[in-house]
Amino acid sequence: MASTEDVKRLREETGAGMLDCKKALDETKGDFGKAKEILRKKGHESAAKRTERVTAEGVIQSYIHHNHRLGVLVELNCESDFVARTEDFRKLAQQIALHIAGAGPLFVSPEEMPEGAEGDPKETVLLLQPFVQDESRTIEDLIKATISKTGENIRVKRFARFELGR
Repeated sequence: MASTEDVKRLREETGAGMLDCKKALDETKGDFGKAKEILRKKGHESAAKRTERVTAEGVIQSYIHHNHRLGVLVELNCESDFVARTEDFRKLAQQIALHIAGAGPLFVSPEEMPEGAEGDPKETVLLLQPFVQDESRTIEDLIKATISKTGENIRVKRFARFELGR
């Protein structure tokens, strides 16, 4: 049986509900790594159910590199202005903008790639790229984790990356 402290810690680390955290810890006999994996899979499953919901709210996030020679604008959408104002959503927008600056994707999703496009989708498609600050997770994983925390559909609508001389 999982202790209250363990359930609380897992909830803080994952953003999942208390009952889900307790069930995951009980199922894994207190193994935090396995419990996190169970919650991550569950989050992916619930995120898939939300993909058809309309995302008409959100933010436009910018990132300007310290040398002022590289900049990014990204439009991140969600279902309500309430979620768009949350710290989790804004942090996600910042992380995605920073990632775009560092990784230089060309397309948001595989569906946007034109027929016969050059390059590996894992290198050119934003959602498939490993996150520059944690390569064990993709941008799609980050978005799905935030979807499970907020309970709303979230998607990157578009982005622009500007670099002097290119």
